[in-house]
Amino acid sequence: MSAVTRDPRTPKNRLGRDSTLGMVIKYILLGIVLFLILAPIVTAISGSIRTTGEFIARPFGLPTQGIQWSNYIDILVNNSFWNSFRNTLFITVGVTSLNVVFGSMMAFVFARVPFRGRTFLFNVLSIGLLFPLVVAILPIFIQIRQIGLINSMWGVILPLVAFGLPGTVVILRGFFKGIPDELEDASYIDGCNRMQFFFYILLPMARPALAAVGTLQVIAGWNEYFLPLLILNDPKLWPLPLGIMQFQGQFGREWALIMAYVVILMVPTVLFYLFTERYIVTGLTGGELKG
Repeated sequence: MSAVTRDPRTPKNRLGRDSTLGMVIKYILLGIVLFLILAPIVTAISGSIRTTGEFIARPFGLPTQGIQWSNYIDILVNNSFWNSFRNTLFITVGVTSLNVVFGSMMAFVFARVPFRGRTFLFNVLSIGLLFPLVVAILPIFIQIRQIGLINSMWGVILPLVAFGLPGTVVILRGFFKGIPDELEDASYIDGCNRMQFFFYILLPMARPALAAVGTLQVIAGWNEYFLPLLILNDPKLWPLPLGIMQFQGQFGREWALIMAYVVILMVPTVLFYLFTERYIVTGLTGGELKG
């Protein structure tokens, strides 16, 4: 009686079918995510080059009365837009510069300066990653009011810096710890003190990580909406995310102009991210320290 043999190709075929099914499911999920991300952007762009009547009648349609570039022109010649742009630029530069300066100093202490309780204090600081700014908005508002920073852009900048520091310190600390101790010892032998090692050796080597945290802070400062809404009462101090409300109030329900405003607000951050994306990846992975 001959033994029953199994076709050796059957497992391979089954594996191929499973792999194909998995790839199909993966692409379907990626397509859904891509649609959810791009749909609002495409809607804003489409609405910005149409009339308000067209946008209300068909929010997801294409222009039928020609491209309305006048929507962008009306915004760019508006003085309130450029005033909001200056406010946003001031907040973004302030948040980014203060966060990078203080975050790099704190990360250096936690990474390279031994002292009692260092790990405990770092863990306490890291807990700040678990709490978004919105959770503590009431005590923040009370403290800002007590120190007299209501209706001041510094009342927006300082809380953003404080809540951005834990993430900055965690990223930079890991980068600083990856720098060999032998390099620090060699700098001391050459006559450097600790601060000179930090400024002249450590920071230049940490440029990718500094660029990464700086980019993240630029995007956060540029897009911040809720805190300026709470702190800034004077419309002349409103940044761009709040300026859109002022613009909407001025033109009623001119949704085409509002969509154009949204597109203009998005363009700088998208371009900035595309330009610095490689620095973010390198900085967060510590790629330049390997090898």
